[in-house]
Amino acid sequence: MLRTIFAVGLMAILGLIALKFIFGIFGFLFAVLFFLLLLALKIAVIGFVLYLVIRILSPDTARRIRQKWSGA
Repeated sequence: MLRTIFAVGLMAILGLIALKFIFGIFGFLFAVLFFLLLLALKIAVIGFVLYLVIRILSPDTARRIRQKWSGA
C-alpha cells in the first residue's frame, strides 16, 4: 500500500516536470496558436454579425450568399 502511494506521487511529480518542460520549450508555439485561434474567433463573430445584419436588411442578398456558399 505504501509502495502504491509513493508510485502515484512519483508519477504526479514526473507529470508536473514533463508539463513544465513541454510548456517551457513550446510555450511560444502555444502562444502563437492561441493568438491565431482568438483572431479566427473574432473574424467569425464579425462575419456572423454582418450576415445577420444583411439577413435583416436584405433577405434576398442573404439567400444569394447562402446559396453561393452551400452550393444550391
